[in-house]
Amino acid sequence: MFYKIRYPDTAKNTLLPPLLTGSALKWIALVTMLTDHIGAVFLESGVISAYNQQLSSAWDFETTSFLYQADRILRSVGRISFPIFCFLLVEGFVHTSNRKKYALRLFLFACVSELPFDLCFNGGLLEFSYQNVMFTLLIGFLTLWLMDIVRQKNPVLLLFAAGGGILLGKLFAADYNWKGIVLILILYLFYSYPLEKTIAGCLSLLWEPVACFAFLPINLYNQQKGRSMKYFFYLFYPAHLLLLFSLRYAVFGI
Repeated sequence: MFYKIRYPDTAKNTLLPPLLTGSALKWIALVTMLTDHIGAVFLESGVISAYNQQLSSAWDFETTSFLYQADRILRSVGRISFPIFCFLLVEGFVHTSNRKKYALRLFLFACVSELPFDLCFNGGLLEFSYQNVMFTLLIGFLTLWLMDIVRQKNPVLLLFAAGGGILLGKLFAADYNWKGIVLILILYLFYSYPLEKTIAGCLSLLWEPVACFAFLPINLYNQQKGRSMKYFFYLFYPAHLLLLFSLRYAVFGI
């Protein structure tokens, strides 16, 4: 099971009715990510931070208290986005006709996204202690690629390739760090086993249990690509971060 991955051509192996295309999953991931970042960037680092710092731009106590409660809901909803992105990455790895172009695209958009990510979350320009999630996905993709190469030579080498990817995820300090790489590996290793994939995936997310709800839309996937939105999918990430930072800065000056 763990070193000979079966790539099914149909949606026969499903836990739930196969209703959602890949593009539908992308929209769910994008909307929930936006929801999460509205909470993190505008509410937490804007509304709440301005109030705590007693800035002149801060909103009143009642409004801030209400939005604090709203933020908890938004962040919970946003937890389901990352597992879906990881699932889509594995699908892309399995079905892409050019892994080099896929990896290069991830790298380029990871670099483009770093500036707005740092403005939103690190309070400065090009702060390297914490990197954006595109780098997490890139590390995961490269780890799967290396695993796919070495398994043809010696399946034992899979452990070293996987371990190297997890270690790189931790050292590079990208969003979700090594935990994100572990989830990507689980989604790949259990690619053809939806029940085991769901159980193992949820166990890997016990540190963030709300994220387990992502496996509901994941298990509704029908193995169809749907409407192409490749570049919109990549551009949305840096664009929405820049927009949220600009809005926060315009309102609160932070």
